[in-house]
Amino acid sequence: LMVQDIEKYAIGQSVTRMEDPRLLRGEGQYTDDLNLDQQVYACFFRSPYAHGNITSLDISAAKRAVGVLTVLTAADLDSEGVLPLPCNLPMKNRDGSDMLKPPRPSLASGRVRFRGEPVALIVAESALQAKDALDLIEFEVDELPAVADAREALSDDAPQLHDSVANNMPLDWEYGDAEAVDAAFAGAHHIERLGLESNRLVVNAMEPRAAIAEYDRAANRFTFHTPSQGVFGLRNALAGAIMGVEQSQMRVRTRDVGGSFGMKSAAYPEYAPLLVASKTLNRPVKWCDERGESFVSDQHGRDSFADVSVAFDANGHILAGRVECYANVGAYLTPVGPSMHTRNIPRNFPGAYRIDKFHARTRAAFTNTSPIGAYRGAGRPEGVYYMERILDNAARHLGIDRIELRRRNLLSPQELPYTAISELTYDSGDFPAILDAGVELGDLDGFESRRQTSLSNGRLRGLGVASYLEVTGPPSTEMGGIRFQENGRVLMVSGSLNYGQGHSGTFAQIVSSTLGVPFEQLDLLQGDSDELIAGAGSGGSRTVISAGSMLLKACDVVIENGKKLAGHVFEAAVEDIEFGNGVFTVAGTDRRMDIMSLAKHVQSLDAVPEGIPASLDANIADDSPPSAFPNGCHVAEVEIDPETGVVELARYSVVDDFGTLINPMLVEGQVHGGVAQGVGQVLMERTIYDEAGQLLTGSYMDYTLPRADDFPSMAFHSLPVPAKTNPLGAKGCGEAGTTGSLPAVMNAIVDVLNREKGIEHFDMPATPEKVWRALNS
Repeated sequence: LMVQDIEKYAIGQSVTRMEDPRLLRGEGQYTDDLNLDQQVYACFFRSPYAHGNITSLDISAAKRAVGVLTVLTAADLDSEGVLPLPCNLPMKNRDGSDMLKPPRPSLASGRVRFRGEPVALIVAESALQAKDALDLIEFEVDELPAVADAREALSDDAPQLHDSVANNMPLDWEYGDAEAVDAAFAGAHHIERLGLESNRLVVNAMEPRAAIAEYDRAANRFTFHTPSQGVFGLRNALAGAIMGVEQSQMRVRTRDVGGSFGMKSAAYPEYAPLLVASKTLNRPVKWCDERGESFVSDQHGRDSFADVSVAFDANGHILAGRVECYANVGAYLTPVGPSMHTRNIPRNFPGAYRIDKFHARTRAAFTNTSPIGAYRGAGRPEGVYYMERILDNAARHLGIDRIELRRRNLLSPQELPYTAISELTYDSGDFPAILDAGVELGDLDGFESRRQTSLSNGRLRGLGVASYLEVTGPPSTEMGGIRFQENGRVLMVSGSLNYGQGHSGTFAQIVSSTLGVPFEQLDLLQGDSDELIAGAGSGGSRTVISAGSMLLKACDVVIENGKKLAGHVFEAAVEDIEFGNGVFTVAGTDRRMDIMSLAKHVQSLDAVPEGIPASLDANIADDSPPSAFPNGCHVAEVEIDPETGVVELARYSVVDDFGTLINPMLVEGQVHGGVAQGVGQVLMERTIYDEAGQLLTGSYMDYTLPRADDFPSMAFHSLPVPAKTNPLGAKGCGEAGTTGSLPAVMNAIVDVLNREKGIEHFDMPATPEKVWRALNS
């Protein structure tokens, strides 16, 4: 029976998510569901101005309002020793100097730099009382001109946001050999150039940000409840970097999380004031963001412009590439700063293509907008978008079929391992086979017939292809723990954090397959920093690679402990103990005990001899394996109504190499979600500020998200080549859907515009108005 269970839940089986029954019954516990004894409520007064010097902040009337307990400003935080929010990226300018990092206060002091920046915190007995008191704050500002566009912000006459940063440019970054690229371009048969925009997006997680801060005066210790992507790193940032206390004085807890996509990964300005208020009042302080506030205060995604050029020889082989990027970082640097538009360009632009000369330069710019942070893919979709858009245009100009042009430049399996221009080594893959499988699944041979059918129905049909390779998140220190509990259940402990991906079942498949522990008896602990010894959280599509590998290492420790304990129980030499299918056996005998029985038996022992572990438990921390390289081929077909400009996604197919699939069903779901977010950016999503820094797309009345009926049924196929750099062979899947969909869908739209009007360049989003104008220009 145990063997049958192992096979049912083995690695590679599609298993329904363990979390879903509880969540579908409404039994989830998100931060807003949590309420503590003596809890009070907070709200933030936010700047209604995009830029200006603060001349007056009068909170006296608000303090006297009914139910108000306290009102905090920047001065109160200073008196508590609160430090600015950190950006610890060790990035360098082209001249070798450090990136400039002007301080970001939790509450504005002296000047406001974007609309929505928090200025004061009000705490009251009820949420409505706190909100009513907002209207009693008198706030006066000597307004200054604002700038929202990165290229405009870098001009000499642009408004200056930070006195310490000339021309609003905290970083002028460079990568690669500019002279070698110049020489390759000089001798090229053809050079393809495009200017490409990556539109700014509001993240729009299902669950808005929220937090409850509580302070234990007797223990001089904080507990902070908030949705996050990892409690261990957030604990460290809140403790030492912001609040200036020992890590032992800070506990961070995360329960269920309704989506994040990178947005909830780091500390926000609201967190320190809540902690200070809880300490001041000695009561728990709860804050829940409203959707309108989220639009102006959450970190945004994307927002860059790149001049991209690629040189080709007469046979269509790539000689060199160049990217000059202008990255909008918003009013302040987030912890990840401009990394999305700097180091992630050379890591992802080359994809699976044979490129040995490359140069990139990125100018980061401060603007009077919400700061930019990581958003699903975090620069990887942009890098692939640049290359795949260029290849389609180059194919037209070179007179080479777009599939053939890609095929000529793809690395072959015989060339692997291959050290790319990013200095990262591709260890595994069959990129030509992936492209061929994508062409077959997408039925490119039948496209012309489908196009004619669309024409007969008054529609214009376009085809887009993208062959992508992306780099998963860098290695980090991760933990893996396995604890056999007295109630007969087994607890898996991980420093990663589930915010919708389905970690419980995925990790349970790994542990059940390795140890033979019944799948249904496995639980997962992630969201309590007191229980962790390491953990970088979830991000960069690295969870199975890092956290999964650490749990696998923990399983090895459990097996070694089990052999020693089984030897003690059976009075046999450790060398004679064998383990397989969840059972410890004395070699050559019928003496055996399954792992759960052994764990229970050990718990009943009074003592064990020296040198024998007290339990099967494992608790390890180690450096996780290096980055991996998921890759694939996306094929999209669109239909455009020429009378309205409406773009409909008519067909979509994906072939991916994610290495070993722990749970194929969840992987396919991740791809669907990633494609949906990519399509949202291509077709409809865009964050717009006016010249005064006012957000014009500040609600769902003005900002469009894709819906289920915007998508056809997606065809998905896996063609895995296991990674050689981690014991599971996994490559990561969480962001690949977005990375492949941006260029595939936009190439399909440009396919129509080029055929009809000779248009070769079109920027996202392809809204009906823009498409209609292009077709009728």
